[in-house]
Amino acid sequence: MIIILRLLKYSFATLVLLCFLIVFFGVSNKPDVAIDWKLTTDDVIRAQKILHEGAKIKPDEIGTIELSQADLNLATNYLFNRYTNSAAVIELKNKAVRFTVTMTLPQQLIFGKYVNISFKLGNEKPSDRPKLTKFKAGALLLPAKFAALIIDTIIQHTRLNEYFILATRPLKSVDINEHRVIIAYYSSKETRLHAGNIITHNIESPELNIYQIKIYEVVSNHNPAWRLSLADLLKPTFQLALERSSIETAIKENKLAIMAVNNYVNHKEPKAFITRSVSKQTYKYYPTFLYKRTDLAQHFISSAAITASLNREIAKVMGEEKELSDANGGSGFSFVDLTADKAGSRFGELATSTPENARKAQKMMAEIKDYSDFMPEPRDLPEHMNDAEFKLRYESIDSPVYREISKEIDTRISNIPLYQ
Repeated sequence: MIIILRLLKYSFATLVLLCFLIVFFGVSNKPDVAIDWKLTTDDVIRAQKILHEGAKIKPDEIGTIELSQADLNLATNYLFNRYTNSAAVIELKNKAVRFTVTMTLPQQLIFGKYVNISFKLGNEKPSDRPKLTKFKAGALLLPAKFAALIIDTIIQHTRLNEYFILATRPLKSVDINEHRVIIAYYSSKETRLHAGNIITHNIESPELNIYQIKIYEVVSNHNPAWRLSLADLLKPTFQLALERSSIETAIKENKLAIMAVNNYVNHKEPKAFITRSVSKQTYKYYPTFLYKRTDLAQHFISSAAITASLNREIAKVMGEEKELSDANGGSGFSFVDLTADKAGSRFGELATSTPENARKAQKMMAEIKDYSDFMPEPRDLPEHMNDAEFKLRYESIDSPVYREISKEIDTRISNIPLYQ
């Protein structure tokens, strides 16, 4: 038994040492890949088509996706723009996919600005899943098997394992050649159900339930003859957060408050708000409004929730994505909706950025009079533009005319005392 324990101890120590080596040698003040990716309107639309290709396949059917080198670079950098300030260069060569990745580190770290890694994935037969064939952290070249062991261990012992299973279980084959990657996959109802369960895994946590009960109390006492304002939900939940938290726990409590309100406004399943003390028969739901519109309340609180749980850049990109998607066959591009997205992102950032800001948000939100205290008037801004009209008037989200109106929106938000 002692020998086994020692072996486990040494194995763990080896893995920790290898992880340290990857971080130590991979960190640098110079990026291997320039962090200058810019999302144009056409980039967003093309990337969405690539990533949503799998949605075309009905459950229990086998589908095929073919991705060129350009497709892989676009889709990967699009995802990096959503989730972190990073960039990648992908090359197809010798029946392998080569990745060169640069990730930006938090500014408060003093030992480097970037992590640079590169690796190759390849397989001998299309029926085999791609394997790691090369791995470098900065100038350090690690044996592929050791690097794969580290990555597999990290995946298996964290929640990444759920996502890994979700991504790899449907794969039937991956054929890598000089020009493209051809992926065959099997879409099942069970896989889609598992994906939904992963996304909502924290929806019924005990601490979140405290805020959901507060929302239930507010809604139960609401006069149905009046519109339910988003302020009617945020004010009492932030009052509760103020009562429950100290300077050390303020960020955590604010996140819970925002998530609970988001769950209600975006109308998650009623079971998310039902506890043992609340009967389903007494559960009520009223649409939530900002400036007499339910869509604005939905945009605001969903952006706040994204920013509170992830980061502001993701919320910004997703807000613009939604409007570009609406312009391309939906309800039309709307700067009104975009204002709600931006304001919600600003609110989520304020409420969760630092302990001091979190307490400030609690105190000010506990005293608000109405929604104008956190959301500016947006209804005079252009909206309902289809793709052709948007491009005619604004060209893209990188054009000077677009940036001008975007700056106007930012100014309106900044003029609200809460954000000063």
